[in-house]
Amino acid sequence: MDFNKPEINAFINDYVSKLRQGTATIFLGAGMSKAAGFVDWKGLLRDIAGELGLRIDEETDLISVAQFHKNKNNNRNKIDEKIVNEFTDSDIETENHRIIARLPFSTIWTTNYDDLIEDTHEKIHKIIDIKSEVDDLFINKGNRSCILYKMHGDKDKPSKAILLKEDYERYYYTHEPFISIFNSELITKSFLFVGFSFTDPNVNYIFGRLTHRYSDKSKDHYCIMKKTAISDWGNNQEKFEYEKIKQELFIKELGRYRVQTILIEDYPDLTLLLKEIERRYNSHSIFISGSAINYGDFTQKEAQSFIHLLSKELIENNLNIVNGFGLGVGSAVINGALDAIYSNPKKFSENQLILKPFPQFASGEKKLEELWEEYRQNMLSRAGISLILFGNKADGDNIINADGVKREFEIAVEKGLIPIPLSYTGYMAKEIFDKISQNPTEYNLTEEIYTDISRITIQKYNIEASVKEIISIIKKIAK
Repeated sequence: MDFNKPEINAFINDYVSKLRQGTATIFLGAGMSKAAGFVDWKGLLRDIAGELGLRIDEETDLISVAQFHKNKNNNRNKIDEKIVNEFTDSDIETENHRIIARLPFSTIWTTNYDDLIEDTHEKIHKIIDIKSEVDDLFINKGNRSCILYKMHGDKDKPSKAILLKEDYERYYYTHEPFISIFNSELITKSFLFVGFSFTDPNVNYIFGRLTHRYSDKSKDHYCIMKKTAISDWGNNQEKFEYEKIKQELFIKELGRYRVQTILIEDYPDLTLLLKEIERRYNSHSIFISGSAINYGDFTQKEAQSFIHLLSKELIENNLNIVNGFGLGVGSAVINGALDAIYSNPKKFSENQLILKPFPQFASGEKKLEELWEEYRQNMLSRAGISLILFGNKADGDNIINADGVKREFEIAVEKGLIPIPLSYTGYMAKEIFDKISQNPTEYNLTEEIYTDISRITIQKYNIEASVKEIISIIKKIAK
């Protein structure tokens, strides 16, 4: 997928900017769950339609099919059983779910009944507050990182799931608070619709009302849609041309609601697009990797003054710092970052400093090495650049290169981070730089960035110039 196409590049940059401002959210439709192995609406209603003598593949009004079933049987028991059975098997989340869980959404919206979204958040230790019925809106979960609005209910409460035509007809009465919150979010945030077909009557009606009332003030929203292809229609040229016209008209209709459509060639492109959004978002977060009981050619004061100033400048350039409080390095990182934040608290925030101090001993069932690995994986998933300095530790009476810093480098490369080893600081930073020098592109580096890194020197008597040089490289990456 070509991220340099003007419309795609502009979309990613705009959406990432809104993510950083906290004004972006996401709406996940059935297409997200289908990719994980769950049924879509037609799959859910296929047997039910057959009992009615209908062919589901020829039906477009699926909520009426569900209503016909209830009308015939005077109850919705079988539909409720289908919801429970179809959405409680062992299917696991997709990479798309994992990326979305890692991104800093304060709210997520969905019409899906399954629990893939909440399960994925729990796996990375994020607390998610689930709102699947009106009563849930009156109770808030403490320390939540995200609110999940399940507009159509949850598989664990099948009798309350929105599925029948009568459910939709009553929605404005039964779920008025949901509509109010959704209205508010559409006004104040930019939505990204993923796996959503825009055939939901509730969503379309809300969009229509907002468009007529606030057409000049509405936020811009985005929708990711697969471009129709002849292979989608059995290589039937006539059918393909017809569906192509329909898609073009539909895209123009979405534009009336200020929804810009981003077309992808195939479904794997969605994962690539989400990964690029995550990469660009994380590019403003710098993981500082390092430890030191000895500073080589530097005195302790010189080294810590350098780290302090570097951390301060990172914050003042609107970048974020992620740090595990490495011995001999972490304190200077914290002091420098807080120096910038407290000097101008109206401009800079403590949220720019993410600290994850390493546990020093095991106190539960997990071994200390396992805890350290989890910490490293978690910290590095929040960053886009890894800045490596010093990297040594005591081994009896000897000083050796720190294997923990090496492991952080390995994880960083695996996760696609850009490594910047400051070889001038020596020890593991020098070892890593020498390794990278053999084949920079193997370690996520362009030739240009590698050349810039190789020219870095730290001048003891002019650390300001050295820091400025490093910041310049980081800003080139994080543009």
